[in-house]
Amino acid sequence: MFDFRSAALAVLNTEIEALEQLEQYVNDDFANTCKLILANHDGKVVVMGMGKSGHIGKKIAATLASTGTSAFFVHPGEAAHGDLGMIKAGDILLAISNSGESSEILALFPVLKRLNIKVISMTGKPYSTMAKLSDCHLQVTVPKEACPLGLAPTASTTATLAMGDALAVALLQARGFTAEDFALSHPGGALGRKLLLRLSDIMHTGDNLPLVTPETLVRDALLVISQKGLGMTAVVDENQKLVGIFTDGDLRRILDKRVDIHNAKISDVMTTHPTTANPNILAAEGLNLMQDKSINGLILCDKDKVVGALNMHDLLKAGVM
Repeated sequence: MFDFRSAALAVLNTEIEALEQLEQYVNDDFANTCKLILANHDGKVVVMGMGKSGHIGKKIAATLASTGTSAFFVHPGEAAHGDLGMIKAGDILLAISNSGESSEILALFPVLKRLNIKVISMTGKPYSTMAKLSDCHLQVTVPKEACPLGLAPTASTTATLAMGDALAVALLQARGFTAEDFALSHPGGALGRKLLLRLSDIMHTGDNLPLVTPETLVRDALLVISQKGLGMTAVVDENQKLVGIFTDGDLRRILDKRVDIHNAKISDVMTTHPTTANPNILAAEGLNLMQDKSINGLILCDKDKVVGALNMHDLLKAGVM
């Protein structure tokens, strides 16, 4: 019976070796490539590649774009038939080819040079035509492919992808790109929600805000808690200033003590000095606060005045958890 496990491990070991070899190519050429891209303030990085190199190029372009370097992928075959118009003077071309002899890309070099477009090539052959004609060259030579026939791009595409990641992250750090910057390019995903959403975006306000006064009877406060559905109510004075909170947990505790909920005032059983937060903090920070304090609800205040409230369910529904 064929040993699938050994075959797979051989592939992984070959690709690990390829990545270990890659370290030597993070050299002055790599630094000069980063400097060239950083100096290009107004232009974009246009990524090209044929076949498997094209698939890797699309991923590299996407990673660059999401980490602060404006980039997009153009298929070299389509570029020769009109899509070259997407590239303008001031852009930079990142050309990917393991052999460095991709005819579809090399055919574009005369036009690119005429447009004064700088070219960065990423190849496994430092003496290839593409490498020689480029302004900067990133070498991604691998000892061998993981394919036993030595034909299917495997270790070479892994090395190219890793070098693209190294380039994107180095540029990200040089630019001082922040988590908030990252979120601005990912507003529709879970990460964007975690990094951009604020408590004010999801808090309950107005008629949906559970509020009672200190003189309210516990039985009446329970009706407010039930109606608003947050498992708690804020206790406020005549100026809407927070003086306490009463939660489902407080109810269980006073029932254990046999407190008469029909006659007791909420001020007699409420929790004073509860945990609060400013509505302008990030929802992720609010989640951390609630987890640290082991609470399920949070009152939001602006200068001691209650302006909103939310619970864990609101954070879950918003995709923060």
